[in-house]
Amino acid sequence: MKINLTISFLICATCLFAQQPKLDKKGSLISMDSVDLFSMVQPIPAKNIFSDTTYNIWCGSVIKGKNGKYYMLYSRWPRVYGHYAWLPSSEIALAKADKPEGPYTHLKVVFQQRGSQYWDGICTHNPAAIEYKGKYYLYYMGTTGKSIVKQPASMKDSCWWEYRNNQRIGVAVADDPEGEWKRFDKPVLDVSKDKTAFDALMISNPAITVDNKGRAILVYKQVAKNETMRGGKVRFGVAFSNSLLGPFTKHTEPVFQAKQKDNDKVWMLAEDPYLWHYKGTNYAIVTDVVGFFTNNEAALALLSSKDGINWQPTAFPKVIPPRLKFADGTMADDKLERPCLYIEHGVPKLLFGAMGFEKRKYSVNVAVPLK
Repeated sequence: MKINLTISFLICATCLFAQQPKLDKKGSLISMDSVDLFSMVQPIPAKNIFSDTTYNIWCGSVIKGKNGKYYMLYSRWPRVYGHYAWLPSSEIALAKADKPEGPYTHLKVVFQQRGSQYWDGICTHNPAAIEYKGKYYLYYMGTTGKSIVKQPASMKDSCWWEYRNNQRIGVAVADDPEGEWKRFDKPVLDVSKDKTAFDALMISNPAITVDNKGRAILVYKQVAKNETMRGGKVRFGVAFSNSLLGPFTKHTEPVFQAKQKDNDKVWMLAEDPYLWHYKGTNYAIVTDVVGFFTNNEAALALLSSKDGINWQPTAFPKVIPPRLKFADGTMADDKLERPCLYIEHGVPKLLFGAMGFEKRKYSVNVAVPLK
């Protein structure tokens, strides 16, 4: 009996160690490496849901302003057009709240359509916002095209693929989230001219952080060419710069890879990264598309890297289960996508993400409490 009690005690102690982030005397997180986000996930209160009866909402990126308010840069497009109308109908908008979890109130559209002659003139999507040295930077996907996509939109429409394959990554800068966001006439990152490159067809889904040496690390989705509209395998690349406005230098090989024998078999390994840096280590939350990083036990995985190139699952890689629970006891009928972590003193407090309802008849952003 004493042995069994001892074993039980050790198991409980280990669980508590994994679940409770270790803090210093000032209340700051000592290290992310032993944090078990999965054990911190709480049910989602109704007040933590940001929705709009007219628009589908997606891609929420949350930052804190100098005025103490909280801002969500998010994607939206008319609900009546259907889920796949994010191409070519998405626009990036701004919402504001008094608390990080919300409730958020729509303020304005950040990027208006500006014509098909611009690389981002028809559609903007995938916002990833970051504050650095008093300025705010907004990375995003932009695309253009001249074809007319029939609504409600469908991937079966060949015109849809024109906009998909014209995706590029841009950056805008502002002194105040509520002020003007200056965007540029050229992408900050474009496809590679080498037709055999992993990103020869299109790039999108930017995730950004700055390390302790002031180096900007940009992770992005890349699709290779293969003589079809859909293109080849979907992977993620990384590029580096001494400035958040670029220019960026690409690393030649994909990141977020599993074992080599698994890489070659799979069309997509990871999706929707969120990136941050803490005390000399880079961290990423990614969608674990085929379960290689969490043994099929979680929807999102936590990875770490010292150099931004070589990524490995942390000691506790599971972030959230495939379906989340709401405070009223109901279960979500869709997985959480487009993660964004809100952090205080290094401690994760909220996990934002996009979620569809009723087989994606409409979508919202939610803030998952982490306790």
